[in-house]
Amino acid sequence: MSAEELEIGHLVTAGDAPAPGVVMIHDVWGLSDHTRDLAGRLAGEGFAVLAVDLYRKIGQPRISDPASAMAWIRDLPDPVILETLQEAIDFLGDHPSTGGRKVGLTGFCMGGQYTLLGACSCRGLTAAVAYYGMLLNAPDADPERKPRSPLDAVAELSVPLLGLFGEDDLLIPVAQVRELEGRLRQSGGDCDVVLYAGAGHAFMNDTRPELYRPEAARDAWGRMVSFFRQHLS
Repeated sequence: MSAEELEIGHLVTAGDAPAPGVVMIHDVWGLSDHTRDLAGRLAGEGFAVLAVDLYRKIGQPRISDPASAMAWIRDLPDPVILETLQEAIDFLGDHPSTGGRKVGLTGFCMGGQYTLLGACSCRGLTAAVAYYGMLLNAPDADPERKPRSPLDAVAELSVPLLGLFGEDDLLIPVAQVRELEGRLRQSGGDCDVVLYAGAGHAFMNDTRPELYRPEAARDAWGRMVSFFRQHLS
């Protein structure tokens, strides 16, 4: 396995042979060692993984607490972020590590939110897995920065989607997750939503013991790997 730091992000490949690709989107804290670790783990499952630096065009955030994190997300310019994401998808799709093979998308927290939006608007994707991505924009969000929420965007979903959420997530009410399920059913696509009892936001983050839920994390990871193997192979 080899890893490379690039302007566009952190690229990890499992071997010399081309493999299906996955673009991974970090959480609100940016392209951290935790995200790099997750990218390495997924590459070890047989994928070429690009952990994109989604902030490379707008600068890194200054976040000190949950309130400032949510304010940062609220003010992010979605058109610029999705443009940056499209560039990452195009880059990985053209990279020798994938050799023209299919490309998927995954992300965590804020990254899960942009996974949902990207799955509904970006070109060159074959499947997407969103971990506890927020589903509605803040009521006071600037419509130019936030043209539509993920829940509204799913009407245009064109790839298989797996959504992974926790029942105890204080940022994403269960009612919103159920609304997502209903809208996905109406789309008629190959979509699934899993809701984990006893798990809250960031249940995958093993660097935050107060939030990490090992059983849910293991199950979610296995589902993601199986989903990508099914749709990207």
